[in-house]
Amino acid sequence: MVYGYIRVSSKDQKIDRQYEELKKLNIDDKHIFIDKMSGKDFERDSYKKLIKKLKPNDLLVIKSIDRLGRNYDMIIEEWSKITKDIGANIKVLDMPLLDTSNGNDLIGKFISDIVLQILSFVAENERMAIKQRQAEGIKIAMEKGIKFGRPRAKLPDNCIEIFSGYLCKDLTCDKALQLLEVSRGTFFKLLKLYKEVIVYQ
Repeated sequence: MVYGYIRVSSKDQKIDRQYEELKKLNIDDKHIFIDKMSGKDFERDSYKKLIKKLKPNDLLVIKSIDRLGRNYDMIIEEWSKITKDIGANIKVLDMPLLDTSNGNDLIGKFISDIVLQILSFVAENERMAIKQRQAEGIKIAMEKGIKFGRPRAKLPDNCIEIFSGYLCKDLTCDKALQLLEVSRGTFFKLLKLYKEVIVYQ
């Protein structure tokens, strides 16, 4: 059986691009599982239903490795669970080397595992670097103070984590607004200035 998995980080994001790629492989709609939430962990309703259905020699198709997850250690662990514990195969469309069904031998699986670890390691390092730059940018903005017209807008103490989470797609816009307790307009004003600080620091 061939299954497809689609993930976007929030309900307002479109799945069209991922869906079209899966349909090119003639995957039945009833075998395509979709989550609209962060990839920070694997506590996603559709993903958990998919995992329960996977059997040995089934094939799971995803467009890119970050659709599976965004955390290095967790991606490796999940990959191992699917390919070794369950005995199913994984095919990543954007990275042909990540295809455990290609040849279905030990060498092919070994190559996929090595490529996966390299890619995930690089992605995780890049993600950490982005968060560091974001934190530094927010700190500079807080030290300088931020003005929008006459009133001064004060950044909340927890804004570093919230802006970082939003830009890394770990938080939806609605969740960020809720945590910051600001209006949508104020949020995007702060976000715009914050990103300018990051670029020009």
